Amino acid sequence: MPANTLKKFLDEKHIRYVTIAHSAAFTAQEVAESAHVRGKELAKTVIVFADGQMTMAVVPATCKVDLDYLRRAMSSRRVALATEQEFRDKFPGCELGAMPPFGNLFGMEVIVDRQLAMDKEIAFNAGSHTELIRLAYEDFERLVQPRKADIC
Repeated sequence: MPANTLKKFLDEKHIRYVTIAHSAAFTAQEVAESAHVRGKELAKTVIVFADGQMTMAVVPATCKVDLDYLRRAMSSRRVALATEQEFRDKFPGCELGAMPPFGNLFGMEVIVDRQLAMDKEIAFNAGSHTELIRLAYEDFERLVQPRKADIC
């Protein structure tokens, strides 16, 4: 989903947001630094398999997904990180590794770390390595309806 498609979706839902252009960055920490966003407010999307089901785990840029925490939170027997090869075709129009945390638009469940829910705003990749979108966390939650848990 290119940034324009995501923006159109947000506009149709009457969501207020800000786009942040930044120089190309590929890790969550680099993105936060380049875009001048606090790492704890920048959401990174990690793709996992939970009992064979592809799922989005969304955590602050400053954290790593704890697969044991995630497995318990999802009541799954097995949770594993997906490889780029396994999910590369699942997000048409997005640069690899820059998927926005809108699993509902891709037919995926989303589980978000509670730390992100504590902030008023959330920022995330908009489908590219050069643009972020920032919006109110409550709007994100209303649109995506993620499961919340301690996963990092």
